[in-house]
Amino acid sequence: MVLLNGSALAVNWEQKNIPAIVEAWYPGQAAGQAIADVLFGDYNPGGKLPVTFYKSVKDLPAFDDYKTSGHTYRFFKGEPLYPFGYGLSYTTFAYDNLTTTVSPLAGDTVHVSVNVKNTGKVTGDEVVQLYIAPVRPSDKSPIRSLKGFERVRLKANESKKIDFIIPPDAFSRVNEKGGRIVSRGEFELTVGGGQPISNGAPFLKTTVTLH
Repeated sequence: MVLLNGSALAVNWEQKNIPAIVEAWYPGQAAGQAIADVLFGDYNPGGKLPVTFYKSVKDLPAFDDYKTSGHTYRFFKGEPLYPFGYGLSYTTFAYDNLTTTVSPLAGDTVHVSVNVKNTGKVTGDEVVQLYIAPVRPSDKSPIRSLKGFERVRLKANESKKIDFIIPPDAFSRVNEKGGRIVSRGEFELTVGGGQPISNGAPFLKTTVTLH
């Protein structure tokens, strides 16, 4: 099944009954050639969803409700149909050797590195995603936030080291007066092919502490 759309759709039946779904969005004049290349294996797709696909309209806010509390990948506590950051390809990837270093002299800048390997049989692109989440969140804290990503192209069995530099303001929040406050304490940090939820995407996790 090929979807041509501008936002998330209700495809629950299709998810259960169709073996493959290609999300093409609004692909433009080259759509036919691009979609054919994907369907016949001449191109290995590597895109990731920039929105959440919910399972029910009950999970959606009112049309005139622009608050993010309880919605978007950062605050939605339910199980989505397809989460933000989700996407498949014709190959698979694995992660190892996740390391972090906190630099207090640089305002608690966090240096992150991870190895990603193409464990399949064909060349493919992976979008390495880095999320952070407070270990002891407040009521208004997001569940997690995307703070870094990098697209990498790997041949079969090829691996590469990916580095991220996470600045202090990545751990900040905006208070009710509009001021930005850098949070302190312990944070869970995950790196992988998607969010750290049960959607099959590989990921590694660790914790860092900001004093």
